[in-house]
Amino acid sequence: MSDTKAEIRLPTQELRDDIPFFTKELGMRLDMIYPADDPRIAVFTGHGLRIRVEKDAPEQPGTIRILTDNPDGFADGKRALTAPNGTRIEIDELNPPLVMPETVHSFVVRRLADQAPWIIGRAGMHYRDLIPDRLGGAMIASHIRIPDGGPVPDMVHYHKVGFQLIFCIHGWVDVLYEDQGGLLRLNAGDCFIQPPEIRHRVMEASDDLQVIEIGVPAEHVTKIDHDMELPTPNLRPDREWQGQRFVHNLAEGAEWKPFRLPGYISRDTTIAENTKGMAGVQVIRRGKGEPAWTTHDVDIHFTFVMQGTVTLEGEGREPYAMEAGDACVIPPGMKTRFANPSEDIEMLEVTLPGTFRTEIVG
Repeated sequence: MSDTKAEIRLPTQELRDDIPFFTKELGMRLDMIYPADDPRIAVFTGHGLRIRVEKDAPEQPGTIRILTDNPDGFADGKRALTAPNGTRIEIDELNPPLVMPETVHSFVVRRLADQAPWIIGRAGMHYRDLIPDRLGGAMIASHIRIPDGGPVPDMVHYHKVGFQLIFCIHGWVDVLYEDQGGLLRLNAGDCFIQPPEIRHRVMEASDDLQVIEIGVPAEHVTKIDHDMELPTPNLRPDREWQGQRFVHNLAEGAEWKPFRLPGYISRDTTIAENTKGMAGVQVIRRGKGEPAWTTHDVDIHFTFVMQGTVTLEGEGREPYAMEAGDACVIPPGMKTRFANPSEDIEMLEVTLPGTFRTEIVG
């Protein structure tokens, strides 16, 4: 098999000025220079790049980003430089820390009937945004579907995220997870907690698979792992990733208990326990008694209607008739009530953190 290399060409007007910059400032290696009597082309390699600097080349100078685990020790700590040929050099973290934006609280109602667009995203999946303002970047909630079942064109990957929930609302999907054994199937009503950076791969889905995916923060990086093969040989159900354990919670056989809101019952998905209180996930159904007006003090409170109908009443707001596919976010301190629930009502509630106070106010 023949050796193959790729290089980026950059322009210059005076090559002799660029050589010391690329070698001394950026720590790259000069591999080639010619012609000898009046050099017009130099080739540098380093930091995973091969760069050809050529006098009077037609390209724009462009930008090179150098990522390092010690940016303060690179180029005397400068974060931006300009090469003599005009190329901008940006120095940044190789593995930047996860930034959790402060929540911008708002009252949000998102209806399926509003016909929000479905966007084709990663691995051909269709995404519908359930929180358009994303609470200032604190959270993303997506309704995801795969219309045509079969093998999914996915790769082993992971997410640099603080919290991530996958809750199946229709169909089924098979997924492989690092250190969790073989194929795990998610059926309607089941959920996964994907701890930060756990490797996984979506393998196959039914026709019309639909899931709700919650991610914190809203913008997070997905990275492909080209080296790991799944399934991994070890079964480690108690392993933690950044303090969180993997959860595969099943709807079948779940125990239903009185919910903190009057008039409802719920089943706990064990997510608060397995994330050490970072988040809580409850499935809610109609119970005994009448719904009451309440307030809460939790930072993020998201609800998705999976089936049935309910009226969301908010202090100073017109009532919202909600049905399957609708979602809402209720900010802390706002007086609300889930009134007139149908007998078949089923809602998904996600809160961050998982422990908070609810007060009945009427």
